[in-house]
Amino acid sequence: MEMTPGNKIVLVGTGAVGTSYAYALMNQGLSNELVLVDINEDKAQGEVMDLSHGIVYAPSAMNITQGTYADCKDAAIVVICAGIAQKEGETRLDLVNKNVAIFKSMVESIMDAGFNGIFIVATNPVDILSYATWKFSQLPKERVIGSGTVLDSARFRFLLGQKFATAPASVHGYIIGEHGDSQLPVWSTANISGTSIAEKISAEEKTQIAEQVRNAAYEIISMKGATYYAIGMGLARITKAILNNEHIILPVGTLLTGEHGHEDVYVGVPSIIHRAGVKGVADFPLDETEQRKFASSIAILKDIQNQALL
Repeated sequence: MEMTPGNKIVLVGTGAVGTSYAYALMNQGLSNELVLVDINEDKAQGEVMDLSHGIVYAPSAMNITQGTYADCKDAAIVVICAGIAQKEGETRLDLVNKNVAIFKSMVESIMDAGFNGIFIVATNPVDILSYATWKFSQLPKERVIGSGTVLDSARFRFLLGQKFATAPASVHGYIIGEHGDSQLPVWSTANISGTSIAEKISAEEKTQIAEQVRNAAYEIISMKGATYYAIGMGLARITKAILNNEHIILPVGTLLTGEHGHEDVYVGVPSIIHRAGVKGVADFPLDETEQRKFASSIAILKDIQNQALL
């Protein structure tokens, strides 16, 4: 059966991340139909009303409604932002078994509705829950996409842009691995307009920037309780790449099938995104140190994955 066409999006979870994503969608005119699903139906309906009142100022028409899993039947994309939130002092991996149980019920309900599109997963720990979504949905791996390190890479590019007084959009570099504490920057290929950054920055500064990226979520959570605007924008960027069949490379969570000697794990890596999901993992050369750190990050994820209720 062919994948569901069109641009209908169902958002599951109307917390801060989900509503930030919905707001970004509306402001960018990426879809003409958005359905909000939440266990708290009043919350979902309130968000529908609030968002709808801004449509008059949006770039294009958008029908926003409150719905149920049944609405996933003809959705092109289902974006999952539901789950138990990360608490201050709690790592993303502490959340795993709580959210895996929630995801099993949720994903099976979505599939029972007849869903035949693409999943985008944002709930933490996102690498484990992307893997869980793939397992529970039984969809092809290319149609289950995690937010991966799209946010971490944005933070990385922003900090490098500040360092070199250059617009972040002109800075090219990736954070790969776990969306969490074991992530790593790929300094060996980071560049501005093709000019390598690695030799223009000291080892101490590299360490400092990597730590700033890694600790950003903890800092923001300690100050305002949660992070949501930037990841909402990141999810919208993934959505745009899918719906517009862009073939662009984004550092999303995808299943490795032998890349750099690793397999059977969802992890943030540069991947080619088109209308059918992940077309493939882009070539991302790593130096010896990066290979070692990447292997360590994957080992951590696999250890949690093996302990999870999958």
